[in-house]
Amino acid sequence: MMLASILLQVATPEFDTGRTGFMLLATSLVMLMTPGLAFFYGGLAGKRNILGIMMQSFVSMGWTTVLWWMFGYSLCFSGGEGGIFGNFDKSFMSGVDLHSPFMLNGVQTNLPEFVFMAYQMMFAIITPALITGAFVNRVTFKSYLIFLTVWQILVYYPFVHMIWGGGLLSQWGVFDFAGGIVVHATAGFAALASVLYVGARKDKQSPPNSIPLIAIGTGLLWFGWYGFNAGSELDVDAITGLAFLNTDIAASFATVTWLVIEWSRDKKPKFVGLMTGSVAGLATITPCAGFVPLWAAPIIGIAAGAVCYLAVNFKNKIGWDDALDVWGVHGMGGVTGTILLGVFASATVNPAIPDGLFFGGTTLFFKQLASVVGASIYAFIFTYIMLILINMVTPVKVSEQDEIKGLDESIHGEKAYDEGVL
Repeated sequence: MMLASILLQVATPEFDTGRTGFMLLATSLVMLMTPGLAFFYGGLAGKRNILGIMMQSFVSMGWTTVLWWMFGYSLCFSGGEGGIFGNFDKSFMSGVDLHSPFMLNGVQTNLPEFVFMAYQMMFAIITPALITGAFVNRVTFKSYLIFLTVWQILVYYPFVHMIWGGGLLSQWGVFDFAGGIVVHATAGFAALASVLYVGARKDKQSPPNSIPLIAIGTGLLWFGWYGFNAGSELDVDAITGLAFLNTDIAASFATVTWLVIEWSRDKKPKFVGLMTGSVAGLATITPCAGFVPLWAAPIIGIAAGAVCYLAVNFKNKIGWDDALDVWGVHGMGGVTGTILLGVFASATVNPAIPDGLFFGGTTLFFKQLASVVGASIYAFIFTYIMLILINMVTPVKVSEQDEIKGLDESIHGEKAYDEGVL
């Protein structure tokens, strides 16, 4: 037994234990964000739709993992240089074993590929789950499972490959540190398309069932976001620390900005608004975290709080029933952060990126603007058409009777609370 262990150590490449340990921790933090999202959305939902919205997050943890193992990872990170998709060479993790190092831009690293695969899998899990807050209590579970599958394959996977997998946008010079385009812009504008397709709720006045549950979800999301952003450096160095601190500062400034704006308008400091502002700040700093100087984080956070607050108010005035403000917070946060990356990016801070507008560069700004607008439009149009096609296979919208009754009981046959508790 000892001899086998010694032989294995000799045969295994020299992986950096510190880097590997940190990335496993970051992977665990990002995994925790999906239950955090479930708590966040579950608290915001009406009391008859708590389990339905939470289950949509948790089922992604299972089914997305299956897809990622089968072919998702391969389509995102195998071959396809300069293209839209990768290839199927690493389907079912073919060729990836204990000895496989992660290859970064064609260069062998001291990080096991298993760990990189797991880290990116957690991003794939939470991205489609973000969309679900927009159509809470209006979509059948069967249609959601089809949506979860097709949307990942034809929206999420292409943008992962094009930006992070050496594909088309990466070759063109587009940057996204941790998911402003790949995660938030695509999910946010897919959410808007979903809202316009399924229509408004019968009861728009359904209040959050549990603000403490929202607080638990917010805390888990904020905590997990350190793995989301700092982990995206894929190493342990000064940029890792910068991304960590930028994340916290931007989220904090966005939290205070949202609180101040809402307090001045409504004459009361709202806890739900404060928490929504923090998520807006987290989403907005995501594409910038490891590319901008520390002094830019407060500016990005203030912009996040103001822009996302105005977007949510615009949505309310125009009558879009995005129940949990996915478009206003994640969609507009992702767009804002991606554009501001084109403004505040600094090659001095991170040599991997050219300077943005503030430092005299212009090219990056226009590439960031064009890419995020293009990605948002594609995600919106594709999602709307996809829902039409799914509806030809199975109904997307729940019946009016089921919606009024609540999806927890009508679809899942369960209740979050005993009778009389709420």
